[in-house]
Amino acid sequence: MAVVPQSNGVATNREIAVVFSKDMDPNSINTSTFLVPGVVGTVTYDATNRIAAFKSSTNYAANTAYFASITVGAKDTSGAPLAAPFNFSFVTRATADNSAPYVAAVNLAVGATCVPLSQKIDVTFDEQMNSLTINPSTFHINGVTGAVTYDVLTQTATFTPSTSLAANTTYTITVTTGAQDMGGMPLTPQFVQTFTTGPCEGAGTLPVALCPDIGNFSVLAGSTVTNTGTTTITGDVGVSQGSSITGFPPGQLVGGGTFHRADGAAAQAQTALASAYVDAAGRSGGTAEAGDLVGKTLTAGVYTSSSSLALSGDVTLDAQGNPNAVFIIQIASTLTTASGSHVILANGAKACNVFWQVGSSATLGTNSVFKGNILALASITITTGVNLEGRALARTGAVTLDTDVISGCTCP
Repeated sequence: MAVVPQSNGVATNREIAVVFSKDMDPNSINTSTFLVPGVVGTVTYDATNRIAAFKSSTNYAANTAYFASITVGAKDTSGAPLAAPFNFSFVTRATADNSAPYVAAVNLAVGATCVPLSQKIDVTFDEQMNSLTINPSTFHINGVTGAVTYDVLTQTATFTPSTSLAANTTYTITVTTGAQDMGGMPLTPQFVQTFTTGPCEGAGTLPVALCPDIGNFSVLAGSTVTNTGTTTITGDVGVSQGSSITGFPPGQLVGGGTFHRADGAAAQAQTALASAYVDAAGRSGGTAEAGDLVGKTLTAGVYTSSSSLALSGDVTLDAQGNPNAVFIIQIASTLTTASGSHVILANGAKACNVFWQVGSSATLGTNSVFKGNILALASITITTGVNLEGRALARTGAVTLDTDVISGCTCP
């Protein structure tokens, strides 16, 4: 079990929630088994996403610690009770939640074309949502039946069509104001976005939907950005939820770049990164890769490593004359490149159309040349003398730099 995270604190009018590891008997999740001592409230259970929520009948006291428990009276669908009570605590913040949530990122660009007929739609919200309000009535492709799930870790809802979409058809994604955050505030305004399916000749793999919400960020961290030496970065540098950016100077931003420390722009970029990470990791049909990419030539498409991936020398990404060619490399664990290694772009390949989805942390070796967007779940270490054409984007951990050159990407 796990407590549903609320990164900006538990507002005094918000519900608290836990996620179970197994399907639970809904009848066993109630005010007798989900307790907040001294507080009267109501309990709901979302069977689709295995989320139990407790809503206090009156606002909590501000800046106050509370204790909660799921008792052994909670049972799974086979009738087996919890092995032991699940106890946790939470601290309220000073205020209630009176701000409306909004859709921060979608895994399709606005007006996207040539979209695959099997496309799932991922919508990432700016804050934690009440999962019971995220369902096919509030989140759908108009005229299409499907299932909706909600991931509390990424604040992302996924709509999966029941059948393949029609070819060469324009569809509308809608998230209604029936979607609510954990304080009961409705989405404002209603979200609407269109896309058009393929097939399209030569369309190939769709780019990962970082833009436009990633903005001008070339370096983005979850905890800290730390630099040693005369690193130069074209573009913005940011951090969120952390706030520390050190080593500038001697490092410097060129081309009008800006630092963002735990501000709105950095928070929006982190939300866009979370959505893009889910998008990249969820692409199916990839070609299996393992071990070391050295000496290989990869054409456009999706490549999948079920563990760590290394680059001990050179790898070539060949666009075969298509300037819109997209490369997505899914890596379940770490990415490590050797000193002096190179990612080589050939026949029209562009660094900004290359996406390295890293399931833990990435390390680029000294004096190496790397191309593409690094989307790391944890941290990114760029050692001395690296030339990165692309972005270094870390969701939860640090980005560490040392006398490097990072040229960044711009959204079209």
